[in-house]
Amino acid sequence: MKFKIAFIGAGSLIFTRTLFTDIMSVPEFRDIDIAFTDISEDNLKKVTDLCQKDLEANGIATKIQSTMDRREAFQDARYIINCVRIGGLEGFETDIEIPLKYGVDQCVGDTLCIGGIMYGQRVIAAMLDFCKDIREVAAPGAVMLNYSNPNAMATWACNKYGKVKTIGLCHGEIHGEQQIAEVLGIPRDELDFVCAGINHQTWYISISHHGESMLQKLLPAFEAHETYREEEKVRIDILKRFGYYSTESNGHLSEYVAWYRKRPDEIKDWIDLSRWIHGETGGYLRVTREERRWFETDYPKILAEPPKKYDGSDRGLEHGSYIIESLETGRMYRGHFNMMNEGCISNLPYECVVEVPCYVDGNGISVPKIGDLPLGPAAVCSQSVWVQRLSVEAAAAGDVTLLKQAALMDPLTGAVCNPPEIWQMVDEMLVAQEQWLPQYKDEIKLAKKRRASGDRIPTRDGYRGAVRLREKSPEEVAGARAQRDLTAK
Repeated sequence: MKFKIAFIGAGSLIFTRTLFTDIMSVPEFRDIDIAFTDISEDNLKKVTDLCQKDLEANGIATKIQSTMDRREAFQDARYIINCVRIGGLEGFETDIEIPLKYGVDQCVGDTLCIGGIMYGQRVIAAMLDFCKDIREVAAPGAVMLNYSNPNAMATWACNKYGKVKTIGLCHGEIHGEQQIAEVLGIPRDELDFVCAGINHQTWYISISHHGESMLQKLLPAFEAHETYREEEKVRIDILKRFGYYSTESNGHLSEYVAWYRKRPDEIKDWIDLSRWIHGETGGYLRVTREERRWFETDYPKILAEPPKKYDGSDRGLEHGSYIIESLETGRMYRGHFNMMNEGCISNLPYECVVEVPCYVDGNGISVPKIGDLPLGPAAVCSQSVWVQRLSVEAAAAGDVTLLKQAALMDPLTGAVCNPPEIWQMVDEMLVAQEQWLPQYKDEIKLAKKRRASGDRIPTRDGYRGAVRLREKSPEEVAGARAQRDLTAK
């Protein structure tokens, strides 16, 4: 079997190797062509060397095409796997630190809220350029599998404006299924799920076991679980008030709605500090910095570790490899993907991106009709969809008015800030992120003039948020990873 897969953002350290291992675990894919591309020459080389070492250890003669020229990587590719983080850590820091000055306390800041909105402006600008290259040099009908956040916004923009078939992929739904199986005490394989909504706000609207609905058993099961009742307080509260469990982690979900992070003295009541993902202020930024330093420090040790196995034992649950396997071999796969709605969920806008169960085989991807979401979950999603739509249109056109309206309509940003504060905050973020926002070139000049006028609303400079933890050293991160590996065994 011969075709080409290109990875963009291939210097994504751990994630690229994970996805690559999944793909090479498909026996029919041993002879495919692979290209890696990234803007970081050092990261690209390190990840390429790791993956090339794995290939050789598994007796596969494939040589990875590693290049900083993305058009060269895209040439004749049938699939493009996108893992980019536009702006890297430098841009990410501004998504978290600037909003904190205005009182907006985020755990992740990559999907919604003001951090996700601004991240979307950077990502969409870059991905529309990727789409142009894909249209011009990739194989006819090439498909992009998008792992970059904000996933719904980026997927929406690439389908609408990039004119490239783009499927958004996420793993929140998979983790939620595992949690539900655990609290119910039922093997995951015996449960049937229908999960639908929008990325990071998807709802388990049907859970059945041998034909019996499990929905009414879910709340008492979560409340009785010694670990989850502490770690997932926001998700359990949403379950209590809306009747359905949401896919995303406590920290993620807490920043997509207006109710749990708007008062600094109450944030600690809704989160858990055992892991960043449960709601720590700037938690994902902290661990991203820690992992980056650990990887750079421990790379020689990582390179010396046993290689990944391509016999299937190291294959994970990420959807990407299974989609490609189904399209190429005809084996059927069912998973939850981010697709253009087009009537799938009838009480969300026709033009938006929804996350819904899909079926894949040699004939393509089939998207069943879900119908209406329950009214409460639909209302929560609808509010976010309008923030996404304003953000997508702002990013595609470089329209600063739509951008500021998106921030104004965002649930948490609007709960914390008044309109003048939002206008000033967006100006500050535009100026800070200038190098990644070519579509706002003229608007950034005006924002600089406004900021130079001296007529500014006071902000809390240096404020670190309600619940922030100390960053670990590379040695501490290595020790924690070793302990996790030991526990897993």
